[in-house]
Amino acid sequence: MFSRRYLAMWCAVLVMLACAALAATARISWFWLSVPVLLVVLGAWDLTQKRHAILRNYPLWGHFRFMFEFIRPEIRQYFVEGDTEEKPFSRAQRSIVYQRAKNETDSRPYGTEVDVKAVGHEWISHSLAPTQLDHHDFRIVVGEDREHPYSMSIFNVSAMSFGSLSANAIRALNLGAKKGGFAHDTGEGSMSKHHREHGGDIIWEIASGYFGCRNDDGSFSADKFAKQAREPQVKMIEIKLSQGAKPGHGGVLPAAKITPEIAETRGVPMGRDCISPASHSEFSTPRGLLEFVERLRNLSGGKPTGFKLCIGHPWEFFGIAKAMLETGILPDFIVVDGAEGGTGAAPLEFTDHIGVPLQEGLLLVRNTLVGIGLRDRIRIGASGKMITAFDIAKTLAIGADWVNAARGFMFAVGCIQAQTCHSGRCPTGVATQDPVRQRALIVSDKSDRVFNYHHNTLHALQEIVQAAGLRHPSDLRPHHIVRRVSSYEVRLMCDLLKYLEPNDLLDGRYRYSLYEKWWPVARSDSFTPEVRSVAA
Repeated sequence: MFSRRYLAMWCAVLVMLACAALAATARISWFWLSVPVLLVVLGAWDLTQKRHAILRNYPLWGHFRFMFEFIRPEIRQYFVEGDTEEKPFSRAQRSIVYQRAKNETDSRPYGTEVDVKAVGHEWISHSLAPTQLDHHDFRIVVGEDREHPYSMSIFNVSAMSFGSLSANAIRALNLGAKKGGFAHDTGEGSMSKHHREHGGDIIWEIASGYFGCRNDDGSFSADKFAKQAREPQVKMIEIKLSQGAKPGHGGVLPAAKITPEIAETRGVPMGRDCISPASHSEFSTPRGLLEFVERLRNLSGGKPTGFKLCIGHPWEFFGIAKAMLETGILPDFIVVDGAEGGTGAAPLEFTDHIGVPLQEGLLLVRNTLVGIGLRDRIRIGASGKMITAFDIAKTLAIGADWVNAARGFMFAVGCIQAQTCHSGRCPTGVATQDPVRQRALIVSDKSDRVFNYHHNTLHALQEIVQAAGLRHPSDLRPHHIVRRVSSYEVRLMCDLLKYLEPNDLLDGRYRYSLYEKWWPVARSDSFTPEVRSVAA
């Protein structure tokens, strides 16, 4: 019992006895005895409790261990890690968002801190004849042949639900989108009154829970959908098949976390868990998916309609492509979500080891549409860890028409990457439903920052496009991106990635083993490949 492990405990006992003696002789107030008494009681509890071995072996001392463990992320973030080290976003990445959101100078003195000789370093080749563009309001048209085509910015707010984000965060994002003329994706939690308050353009995401357009049993309600989808503020309809951070995984919002506002927005009852199934109940085949796309397009009055997914089994997307050819039903757009995308909470295994990263998923979708001759008729969006203008430029060069960002815009409204989104204790009021915490987020100020971040990032993209000698970001191609593959060798992205040519899949020119193996066995009537693939 006299081991150094118990030194703190014995010190507390001695201090308590000393204070008691001094108080008994009226040299100090009895009040001063309370502190050592509390420490002795705490130490005694540490010795007898059965939950923490550390505290049983190190009474009192052990609490310091837990305290330092609790503040370890902040200590590392503020004092230990370098500007380019922290994950998932480095201090340098976060700083560029904060500076652009605040309209501060984002220039860097004295040269790059990036190791340009490191394998994986990428850059854009520039031109000796740079162009001069008049503006940076870069747009593309989605659903050009529909009743309500949408001219959208090539940089938009990605899917984040009310419930995951606070009401004030949703207001700030939507007001910023209104000021900047770009789109705000609702996430699967449906359109709340906070999305509607400022009138910013909305992409309404419909997921497996059919929130905002569901019957009491959780099935899809066509009447409820049509009523909201025809609102002028809603510009496009997006069916969510999966998300990058946890593809193939459903979700549960516990009853305790469901507020009256969330219940009203999602159309779910109070006092019961809110279930997001892993799959849709309205379809179970590629053909069924496209028929659902067509149904929602008609119910919305002809608004551009498409779907979002993180690529998994390649034959499943090939099956969707075959269904397009056989039915003639085409989505107006496809959003590819990379496995590096974020979420409020997901199992570690799903975050780290499930789903195809954006580069490979985007390439597969692009190649498939090119290979069946439909790339010109279907727009491609991309989401997954977009922060800077270079991120946008690279993604467009690989094959996207526009990009969405979630965490970048979260930084713009004040997120500090505390990574407590799942706890309800977000220190900046961005990802919490605590009314006191979200009071810290001032909508008028943060909406300006959302606008500024979008504006200044696209201005930086304009400068990149000009330096490359191009007229529009859509002119970016893989040969504009250079990647270091060793200390002594660099290669163009067009030589590293595997691209198909128009109609390759229709003509049986598979070129690469992925397409040769899985295109022939993909089915339009099932997400399961033909049996002969089992032996492969």
